Amino acid sequence: MMRPALFLALAFSGALTALAPAQARTICTMVADAETGTVLAEEGDCAGRVTPASTFKVPLALMGFDSAVLKSPHEPVLEFKKGDPDWGGAEWKKPTDAERWLKYSVVWFSQRITHRLGAERLAAYAKAFNYGNADFSGDPGKNNGLDRAWIASSLKISPKEQIAFLRKLSSRSLPVAPQAMDKAVAAMESFPVAGTGWTVKGKTGMAYPRAGDGRFDYEHPWGWFVGLGQADTRAIVFVRLAQDEKKLPGSASARARDSILKDLPAIIEKAEAQ
Repeated sequence: MMRPALFLALAFSGALTALAPAQARTICTMVADAETGTVLAEEGDCAGRVTPASTFKVPLALMGFDSAVLKSPHEPVLEFKKGDPDWGGAEWKKPTDAERWLKYSVVWFSQRITHRLGAERLAAYAKAFNYGNADFSGDPGKNNGLDRAWIASSLKISPKEQIAFLRKLSSRSLPVAPQAMDKAVAAMESFPVAGTGWTVKGKTGMAYPRAGDGRFDYEHPWGWFVGLGQADTRAIVFVRLAQDEKKLPGSASARARDSILKDLPAIIEKAEAQ
């Protein structure tokens, strides 16, 4: 069992910043023991709420499996239809199951689930999960909550709230069927943590902020990576939220994912040494 690391946040503040990708600002890094809640590392503003973007697919998977809209990580398989969001490229146009949906962040698959559940049921689940502000109203006056409430719109969550949600998922203590939690975690993409023996299950998320006139700010996207880590009987939960400081090639969420995966070995090693 990992012992408390009382001053780790201060010790790693400079190190985590130094390891962040060039031209991207780390808003929050937070790592906690999944069982005890002991904070193993914390840096930045972890209390401010922003859009969850595609990290919302984790609680949405739970809702889908609990309501039987989703049967397993590979059932049902849904088909792309003309008019579905396709900005994700070729992978979004292929037949998709829950596992592919989470790996490739297929927006139309999310929309199939949200439309089946409806705004009232989505909000009830989110409130039961204490998942941010649980607001599925969407953009003001546009009645589009079922299509994009979680994408730079009405639904917002803080990194600390993500950590609390992930701890409950890790301990299988969310108010859904146990098998729904097992299936959701099984469907999440796995990532090895180099040199540690740890494996994490995680989800990326990226969205563009809105300017005062409602237009998207394409130069400063948010990038999330959230997840669960496991090694033997030990478990952690973690969040990294970053924001690009100028327009960069590639994905802000991939940069958040890659940077926290590089940082986790040192964080884990320091925690275990306390």
